[in-house]
Amino acid sequence: MIVLLLGSGGREHALAWKLSQSERLTKLFAAPGNPGIAQYAECVDLDPLHPDSVLAFAREENVGLVVIGPEAPLVAGLADLLRENGILTFGPSKAAAQLEGSKGFTKDLCARERIPTAAYARFTNAEAAKAALDSFGSPVVIKADGLAAGKGVVIAEKRARAEDAIDDMFGGNFGSAGAEVVIEEFLTGEEASFFALTDGKTVVPFGSAQDHKRVGDGDVGPNTGGMGAYSPAPVLTPELEARAMKEIIEPTVRAMAAAGMPYSGVLYAGLMLTADGPKLIEYNARFGDPECQVLMLRLEEDLITLFLHVAEGRLAELPPPSFSPNTALTVVMAAKGYPGTPAKGGRIGNITEAEEKGAKVFHAGTARSQGGDLIANGGRVLNVTAIGADIGEARDTAYAAVDALDFPNGFCRRDIGWRELARQRNG
Repeated sequence: MIVLLLGSGGREHALAWKLSQSERLTKLFAAPGNPGIAQYAECVDLDPLHPDSVLAFAREENVGLVVIGPEAPLVAGLADLLRENGILTFGPSKAAAQLEGSKGFTKDLCARERIPTAAYARFTNAEAAKAALDSFGSPVVIKADGLAAGKGVVIAEKRARAEDAIDDMFGGNFGSAGAEVVIEEFLTGEEASFFALTDGKTVVPFGSAQDHKRVGDGDVGPNTGGMGAYSPAPVLTPELEARAMKEIIEPTVRAMAAAGMPYSGVLYAGLMLTADGPKLIEYNARFGDPECQVLMLRLEEDLITLFLHVAEGRLAELPPPSFSPNTALTVVMAAKGYPGTPAKGGRIGNITEAEEKGAKVFHAGTARSQGGDLIANGGRVLNVTAIGADIGEARDTAYAAVDALDFPNGFCRRDIGWRELARQRNG
């Protein structure tokens, strides 16, 4: 089968790596891809946000399955166009992708279906939003309604910070994503990421992870797209996972189908594990990044078979996906200046030496210089990913590989996995 993978980040490198292991694969294209993805796929100069070009290429190359990695093409409706033209596609429709594309849409759905989540209110102007802060108290969560590359969420400890965030969002700092703002109750607990595959009817769990959003060690500094992750997340116990499926994921999938917008693809739930049980923080309509990297290292199934059964509406025919009991952990190497203005162009060396330590280095934001050197071309640049019998072994392998890299312009957090490691130390 000929497969077209859309995207250019670490998530897509991990997907390309796993797709390339399938016996069903005859040819893998990636658009636009990156230097790491080029090891497994033919990279083509296609913009996933130009749907007509993607469709024309898929027809010309007889593509049997399109896998859409990032959220923006999904929210823009690329999956709809491809399906309307008879091309099997892994990823939700434009209507279903509203679960990520509009936080207000998702909060309203939760309210209607009594899905546990934080109390909230929606606003279209700064004055009304600021006036409502009294009823929420501090801390409070301020969210841009639309897509903001993982950066449109502010946890404001004090009212002044909340008002600044509201002004930033309505002032255009997040583009059209900030045209509407959602204010939420601050939830207390530990966060975990939970994934499920669904074809709109059948829903199956697809693993758990814990991400590290803050830029600095000890979870300090601004939010990022993710500085590291590990899987599984033991804090999401089998009992809590079952509750998340029954109280959050399954009601969502039923509600979307009943509303005439069945959800097909991977559904990623960011959860807060509160004293009252799991509550939904937000949905993503695609794999997390860098959570996808650790999930792919643990997955013991043929990824094309899984994606095809989802795309064809036949997920019920497969047994639940199987994962290694081992722990996978990834460390993000970012360019200095991230998440503000990252320094581009820094040379990267010793990828082979790093992988000889037992890790897999996924490219998240890399390019080739005119001279052929590998260079940084984004904020998050590399995902150094390892698997081990426990989180300590995975962590040690990943950081040994990090230390073998030659990337003077890069930095990383040195405490990925700290919560679970602390739990293990404390018995």
